[in-house]
Amino acid sequence: MRKMRMAAMTLDPSLSLQISKDQQHGVVIEEIEGLIRVNKDGHVERPQIVPSVTCVVSPNQEVISTDVTIDKCTNIWARFYVPKCHGKFSLLVFFHGGGFCVGSASWICYHEFLAKLASKANCVIMSVNYRLAPENPLPCAYDDGINALFWVKQQALSAPNESITSKCNFSSVFLAGDSAGGNIAYYIASRLGSTGGAIDPLTLRPLRFKGLILIQPFFGGESRTYSEKYMVQPQRSALTLAASDTYWRLSLPKGANRDHPWCNPLAKEAPNLEDLRLLPKILVCISEMDILKDRNLELCGALASAGKKVEHVIYNGVGHAFQILNKSQISQIRTDELIFNIKAFIGG
Repeated sequence: MRKMRMAAMTLDPSLSLQISKDQQHGVVIEEIEGLIRVNKDGHVERPQIVPSVTCVVSPNQEVISTDVTIDKCTNIWARFYVPKCHGKFSLLVFFHGGGFCVGSASWICYHEFLAKLASKANCVIMSVNYRLAPENPLPCAYDDGINALFWVKQQALSAPNESITSKCNFSSVFLAGDSAGGNIAYYIASRLGSTGGAIDPLTLRPLRFKGLILIQPFFGGESRTYSEKYMVQPQRSALTLAASDTYWRLSLPKGANRDHPWCNPLAKEAPNLEDLRLLPKILVCISEMDILKDRNLELCGALASAGKKVEHVIYNGVGHAFQILNKSQISQIRTDELIFNIKAFIGG
């Protein structure tokens, strides 16, 4: 009787590990490939697709950088970029992008971009590392931004001359952010400046807010715009329509749709644009090849119709988040243009 030999069978260890994780946490209910996986039991995985770095800056950047704790209870912190030269500088409070669900002030792409921006635009930048959804859905990011501003207020009132904020001109504060960070900056301005807003801006004195800088701000709506429906996206695009929808499902309150005011600033229940009186001027930076292009343009038109001083710039030939995620020659040229426009806006 012949003996039968069974062929040896091996498993990829990474596959075995993934099967084990799936069995432990249940099915995956939401996923943006390479960025975030959410399981049915609430377990969240964020692959380290972008390296995080310390606050050390390149010697050729004329800035110093350091990290500070904003709130120990919520683990909110910020990374500062301060020009080395003498003087007082406008303070730009910046919020990073990532669909409210991924991203960090320590990501190398933000670290390099903001160090360059602080150096070229001659401003102090405070990059806020806020809590992420879905573990901390909106309005947590807005709350963290407000808390960061109250921390700045305390620095203005009591910080010693040798502190990291000693070069800040607290009479010239700008709110800024890209993508989801632009959304955060916008809604913080709404909270502070609208009639009946959640926060009385007088409570933040001596801070004086001079402007709002929105870089490809992340907004949405149930009705699709032309660019959302038809803008052809390259492979590995920073923001596709499917990814956008996933980010909103993960970050908005349970049961809300994309016409929630935090997603759609032009929705019926959104803050009245005429009441946004905190910031005297607004700059909106738009990418020509971004699915958000038309929605950003709609917001500019609505703000102008409401009597707001708003200017916008369209950066041709580039897509969403070109200033941090694309190293092509055209992206580098447009990034230099972006920095030039922000410098002029701050100094204007």
